[in-house]
Amino acid sequence: MSLGFWPKPKSTESSRSPEDRSTIPDAKPIEPESGPSAGLSVFKWVLVIAALIYILLSYFHGPILTQMGKYLVVQHPAAKSDLIVCMAGADVERGIASADLFARGLAPRIFIAREPIPEGLETLKQKGVAYPESVDLVTMIFRGLGVPESAVIRSDQPLESTFEEAERVAALVKDKRYRSLILVTSPTHSRRAWLTFRKAISDKEFRITVIPTPYSKFGAEDWWKTRKYVREVIVEYQKLIYYKASGLL
Repeated sequence: MSLGFWPKPKSTESSRSPEDRSTIPDAKPIEPESGPSAGLSVFKWVLVIAALIYILLSYFHGPILTQMGKYLVVQHPAAKSDLIVCMAGADVERGIASADLFARGLAPRIFIAREPIPEGLETLKQKGVAYPESVDLVTMIFRGLGVPESAVIRSDQPLESTFEEAERVAALVKDKRYRSLILVTSPTHSRRAWLTFRKAISDKEFRITVIPTPYSKFGAEDWWKTRKYVREVIVEYQKLIYYKASGLL
């Protein structure tokens, strides 16, 4: 039997009036509206955190920087030794301190390293201009302070780093069978010098005494107020990291 005579059902959509269709909610998901208030809230939190960090650094920067300065300085009680090592660099402050220790009878000999020759020095010599090397200046300081030349051991080979100085001194103490030495250097250089010499001289019974020169004006409590010492501290920490990464400490 044909069912064609049955009337087709009207669609629900078509049966609704325009007014009814306008009240049907949209099936699309509703997205939250983004307004300027959310961005301002994040910005406020950033400002608050930045302010807190600034306050903390302002309040604690003194103790933190002081500890950074103190860490670099190694100082041992003075003890009678076989050799004084006047580290190259800062000729005046290290030279006077080494001469003082010699005058106190703490060691019968002083070793001084020859630094790399300045560029152009040969040209000056060819032109007849006398220009003393740093090792000559230190020798002059020793002579003026009563240290005889016979007590001074000079390195003929220029040494370019603390590591090379330590290697040269290690060979010297082994050859002379010394059992102890005093390291004289600047306060900021004292820790790296001590660790480097301790590494170079493998004999654990060998005594290394570190005495930073008292003629330096470096102070762990206020070094960040002087540009010279700010540079020294930054460079020393860089070199400590480099020496440690290179296996030199």
